[in-house]
Amino acid sequence: MTNHLALITKTQSLIAAGDIVGAESALVELADTEGDSALMLVLEQLPAKDILAVIREYDNSKESVINLMVTPAQFARAVVIEKQYKDLTRTHLRGMVNAIIFREDADPIEFLTAIGDLEGGSEALADYFSEKWSRVEAFARCGTFDTAEDDGEMLSEAALLASAYVSPRVELDEVADQDWMQAAWLLRHECPDLFSEMLIVLRAKARAHDLGLDEDDSASGSEDDDDGKVETGDTDRGKATPAVLESDEESAI
Repeated sequence: MTNHLALITKTQSLIAAGDIVGAESALVELADTEGDSALMLVLEQLPAKDILAVIREYDNSKESVINLMVTPAQFARAVVIEKQYKDLTRTHLRGMVNAIIFREDADPIEFLTAIGDLEGGSEALADYFSEKWSRVEAFARCGTFDTAEDDGEMLSEAALLASAYVSPRVELDEVADQDWMQAAWLLRHECPDLFSEMLIVLRAKARAHDLGLDEDDSASGSEDDDDGKVETGDTDRGKATPAVLESDEESAI
């Protein structure tokens, strides 16, 4: 365990220094030399902010052992603090969600449920779907992702929940793209409560966008100039971890 503590310290130091690639390499080396169980023990000791720093830099050109080993609970804790990177494109969020919940051995429902069980989980999922709001709304209303079929009538929360139990107009295998359509289908038909919560948050974000507001104002009503977020800049290129995350999680050491 002493060696593991030393590796945790090294990994956190590399992440703090902005060397995300080096941190991942250290974890991969552990898995190669001591096995996956040793890596899992170390991941259990790392705070969510450090796991997030590694997994959000998903590269679909290579398979990451970290992405393969992270548990639903660990992943959920990382996802709900991802917004602090202030990545307005949501590119990293969508990339890491798709890479992990749709990995070969994973049960996507288990991961989605773990996210939904945490405070901020519905907001994180709304961020994931943010660029597809109109098509997700159409799916909620009429059961397909075709906005041309959407009559524009806003369903209430009760109606949303009821609609989840209607026979699907689109079968899962038709949207099994390991991306947002599959995630939306699973939420609507397998996790209707979470889908409803997510869509309500997504609607609020869309309204805030239309009004030219910071989308967080729609949920919190905050008038503060400092929202606790950071610009990504170098972080989007895997070179740094936002300092704000340092105060959100206690160190594993």
